Amino acid sequence: MGKQKLETIDEFNEVLQREQKFILVKHSLTCPISKAAFDEYEDFVSQNESIPTYYLYVQEARPLSNFIAETFSIRHESPQALLFEGGAVKWDASHRKITKETLANASA
Repeated sequence: MGKQKLETIDEFNEVLQREQKFILVKHSLTCPISKAAFDEYEDFVSQNESIPTYYLYVQEARPLSNFIAETFSIRHESPQALLFEGGAVKWDASHRKITKETLANASA
């Protein structure tokens, strides 16, 4: 299944309706901590291909990033990983707490 980039609120809403459970990662293209977290996310994806995962680049998808923060009452951070299940956020982590292990534990 791998990972898929989201850029619009419509794309996100389609995923929210289609997927019972998925991970979304917010990634900043300019932050070294975000780069490290995104590398961990990519390691996780390569070892867990059956779990749907999505990502967005905060600089390219700010309206979507803000929409998610407001809709789910989750304070925006980047990097940030969110586990959605049944249309709600069940888990979130940010910065150095995003590792392939924390992603695996959250999605298990």
